[in-house]
Amino acid sequence: MTTVSIPHTDVAGEPFPAARFIKEIGRGKNGARSMTRMDAHALYRAMLEGRVSDLELGGILLSMRIKGESVDEIAGFLDAAEASFAPLAAPAGEFAPIIIPSYNGARKMANLTALLALLLARAGAPVLVHGVTSDPGRITTAEVLAALGVPASTDHAQAEAAMARGQAAFLPIASLAPRLSWMLSLRRVLGVRNSTHTLVKIMQPFAGPALRLVSYTHPEYLEMLGEYFLTASDPARGDAFLMRGTEGETVANANKAQQIDWFHGVERTVLVEKQLLVEELPHLPAERDAATTAAWIAAVLRGDVPVPPSIAEQVEQCLTTSRQIAARPR
Repeated sequence: MTTVSIPHTDVAGEPFPAARFIKEIGRGKNGARSMTRMDAHALYRAMLEGRVSDLELGGILLSMRIKGESVDEIAGFLDAAEASFAPLAAPAGEFAPIIIPSYNGARKMANLTALLALLLARAGAPVLVHGVTSDPGRITTAEVLAALGVPASTDHAQAEAAMARGQAAFLPIASLAPRLSWMLSLRRVLGVRNSTHTLVKIMQPFAGPALRLVSYTHPEYLEMLGEYFLTASDPARGDAFLMRGTEGETVANANKAQQIDWFHGVERTVLVEKQLLVEELPHLPAERDAATTAAWIAAVLRGDVPVPPSIAEQVEQCLTTSRQIAARPR
């Protein structure tokens, strides 16, 4: 797909005419041309600032949904997204912060993202989980954490204080990045996801370097996001683990470990090989509701139930890499 640079004048605070962009990206999957990183940044910033009309905004979101994002476009969008909210500060220590986005929840099996977060925090790593608090028909990580007695933080300061105390922090996207939360809410209006659903899974909300846990749901995103982390992401922002999501969540599947790719600098390393099925199926929650899942996670944390091996391995890989990031000179 070709890339086009579109001449435009962006005046802060004034309406942003987007028709010239829609003309290029709205020609369908085969006829559309991609924007440059600079143009994508300018367009998405204007969208977040509410300077694009509703009609044009709908056209942009649907055009991108059909066309798919290029690496330059996702990079430009992310530049604007991360600039739209204040960054978080992580506590000093031997670990760099670990970021766990949680935007899918669970429909068929128990959502064990909270277990991953709590195991990492118990080992001493600063852990930030960010995501949605509820999703009809799904069990969210926020609901499981609440059942475990871990309330959501109301703002950046509360999340930072929780991490400083050695606790996993959950910060709703509405509190972390209100403008991105609004963009996510447009799914209820249009009926389909938009580029923001990818951005919130790859963004790095800390001022310093961190480890991002990133999941994808569709195979084409494996290559696009892999190329992004290798060619367009700033290595100074930290590393990323990329894996096929467990129902979209970034926790390893307890029944069949996914491949985890580690992006560090300009290198890509396979940390965990894909398994078709674990040798012995672990004992998992009987139901997927938040209360049952929380009770099972509490039993694991007490040592009454073993940690599923795939999640235990994910925890160790996260801790090892988090230490390495923290030890690098800045």
